[in-house]
Amino acid sequence: MSRIHQINPQSATGKAKELLDAVQAKLGLVPNMTRAMANSPAVLDGYLSLSGALSKGGLSAKSREQIALAVAQTNECDYCLAAHSAIGKMVGLSVDQILDSRRGASVDPKTDAMIRFARQVVDERGHVSDANIAQVHAAGLDDGAIAEVVANVALNIFTNYFNHVAATEIDFPKAEPLAEQVCASGDACHATH
Repeated sequence: MSRIHQINPQSATGKAKELLDAVQAKLGLVPNMTRAMANSPAVLDGYLSLSGALSKGGLSAKSREQIALAVAQTNECDYCLAAHSAIGKMVGLSVDQILDSRRGASVDPKTDAMIRFARQVVDERGHVSDANIAQVHAAGLDDGAIAEVVANVALNIFTNYFNHVAATEIDFPKAEPLAEQVCASGDACHATH
């Protein structure tokens, strides 16, 4: 049960209605998260503005979704895992790419470095090392791409935490649980973090 009331787009007024109508026009639906954010049009506008700005950056839609999946898995946000698994498929990610992103990895070396760096930013609360920066530079990410990774991490931490607080009801197909992996030591390790 959601802990923050969800604004019905049909009964919304003012700025909330304008923003929810824009979400409907863009996505063809109004997800529960944006309905809950609409309680404060400033919050919904901030989310949509940052998301919109980052969509015009250098990172592809696939890369942004891979970051979103890695961050959502790290923060254990079931709502965002469901949403970004669905959106990831819409932008062309394969099932394996979605699962790999959730595990914090990719078969593509540049994408792998990007996803690992995104998780390091989350895990270290931004206090990444010089070696972390050198690794993403060596993989081919320039300073602009690094800045966009950080911004995408921040956007996704916001939505993860918002959904934790709101207990937003999942309105996308639920993400599959990650299977247990066997670590290099031969012991079972969990892929969630």
